[in-house]
Amino acid sequence: MREVENRIKKIEWENQKVENRIGKIGNGIRKVEIRINIKMATKSFKDLIVWQKARDLAVTIYKLTDEFPKSEIYGLTSQMRRAVISISSNIAESYHRFHSKEKRQFLAIAFGSGSELESQIEISKVLFPTLKYEIAENILNEVMRILNNFLK
Repeated sequence: MREVENRIKKIEWENQKVENRIGKIGNGIRKVEIRINIKMATKSFKDLIVWQKARDLAVTIYKLTDEFPKSEIYGLTSQMRRAVISISSNIAESYHRFHSKEKRQFLAIAFGSGSELESQIEISKVLFPTLKYEIAENILNEVMRILNNFLK
């Protein structure tokens, strides 16, 4: 019961971060726009759908790169694995930042790592055309779409 009360207090505290914007429209009619900053009642970054998808992407990329030739272990395999881990790691780190500029910066880094991975997948498709990239590409597109919406 105490945990529920604490969560309610936390949401109420977040609701106090309400900004009122008053502007004029047409012949003096006032328009009031209210923006409420409510942090979803999540316990961890693991509850974030974007992080869950990034985790699934990491597992998919690891399985995909296992099929690369062993000569690529220190090349493309290593690069792709580091890029995909960077996505989920930066999403997690952004969750624990208090200021919106910091959160945005870590999400932007995650987005950049996603772009890097996208480029590496395209190169891999040329070098190893017999492998199946569709699942990884679909998950990556979902993650990038969500991150892009956060960054707008």
